[in-house]
Amino acid sequence: MGRLENLDAKIPSAYVSRSVRIAATFLRATLICILVLLIWRISLPQSETIWTAYDTPIDLVRLALGAIVCIWLVVQLFRGPKDAAAFHTWLYVGIVAVPFALICLLAVW
Repeated sequence: MGRLENLDAKIPSAYVSRSVRIAATFLRATLICILVLLIWRISLPQSETIWTAYDTPIDLVRLALGAIVCIWLVVQLFRGPKDAAAFHTWLYVGIVAVPFALICLLAVW
């Protein structure tokens, strides 16, 4: 019974190899930066300038929600993974998500 209780224990990040840690951190930061740019671009008002966002309420709501999400993502950028599994997860997700997010950013821009 004692062995089953330790299955949920997290492996500290000290046991992650340096190359995995660097690659996962780089991919995570790249993905978050691309998402900030993508969300900021999408949340800009549909009218010509940012100062005319007050003309239509939906543009103002879109701008406010976009700013809130961008601030939240920037905060998440400085909070790193806590355990070894998180580094591995970010490595695998980053390999797939960064090219896809980059394609989406280029398509939207």
